[in-house]
Amino acid sequence: MTDLLTGRSAGRITFRLAVPPVSGVIRPRLLALCSVMAAVTFLVFCLGISVGDIPLSLTDVMRALVGAGDPGTQLIVEELRLPRAMTGLLVGIAFGISGALFQTMTLNPLASPDMIGITQGAGAAVVAGIVLGWDAGLSTQSLGLLGALAAALLVYVLAWKRGTTGYRIVLVGIGVAWICTSITDYLMARGGQFQAQAALGWLVGNLNGRGWDQVGPLAAAMAVLVPAALLLGRLMRTLQLGDDVARGLGTPVQPVRLAVLLTGVGLVAFGTAAAGPVAFVALAAPQIAQRLARTAWPPPVLSGLTGALAVLCADLIARKLIPGTELPVGIVTGVLGAPVLLWLLVRANRAGSGG
Repeated sequence: MTDLLTGRSAGRITFRLAVPPVSGVIRPRLLALCSVMAAVTFLVFCLGISVGDIPLSLTDVMRALVGAGDPGTQLIVEELRLPRAMTGLLVGIAFGISGALFQTMTLNPLASPDMIGITQGAGAAVVAGIVLGWDAGLSTQSLGLLGALAAALLVYVLAWKRGTTGYRIVLVGIGVAWICTSITDYLMARGGQFQAQAALGWLVGNLNGRGWDQVGPLAAAMAVLVPAALLLGRLMRTLQLGDDVARGLGTPVQPVRLAVLLTGVGLVAFGTAAAGPVAFVALAAPQIAQRLARTAWPPPVLSGLTGALAVLCADLIARKLIPGTELPVGIVTGVLGAPVLLWLLVRANRAGSGG
């Protein structure tokens, strides 16, 4: 946030503006954290692949990943288990970076895609496709993207008043989230038993049965959207100084805010389409990353890695918690993420910003 410190020197008033660094220099602590987080994420990624009806050692998994294992192991890894692990990895990265974008843009730790209607918009569109039969012509990814874009456009238009602010985006987004949730509930009640079961299995966030059909579109989208998010990171930092100061520094405030919104929407839309609305990852991962890095805003790369680790760990827990039963990953992230939300609310209330 902008901090104006006023002092007196030689009979005159001077002003000093405390500006967060906007240079491209990478902090050693942040670089070290990203390296450690990437290593731990890869370890959990391989551990998840090793778990199944036919247990594999980590050595066998790593050999199969580089094409050096025996044909049977390579078949199990590459065709049966790797797509699920890749989906979890990419979904976690997408949600983590998207949450970091929204929280930085709005200057609000509660402003994640699943709190301001973006995830609910994607969910309503996909459920409509399942119940009304639209999925015969449009893929789940297409429906999720259209629903998320429609929800984001509605939030942006309703929050517009000679420009947009993070505060208005959050308030309007909460209302849009409830509208989309109501639409989803109506469609679930209208659909048949089979359709309702299919929609419910997707709505809770699920990695079961994921294949390369889900990995391909998500990977292609992230190849475009992740670099865009990193390029927007430097411009977003000036938004933390306030719109007037950002304009004075040459930042086109509204175009940057719109670009951030579209990038974040794209990430969460493709992630939601691939695995469903995995709860609380986009909310919690950036906050954990911010506190690990000790920065004024959630670092996008570390947030993405934290989100990936959270999804992979939750999926591992979901598969091992009850023997013989694979729980949807969204149930585990919801149970673990709810305390994080309560902690953020209590912290905001104690700081005097909770309303």
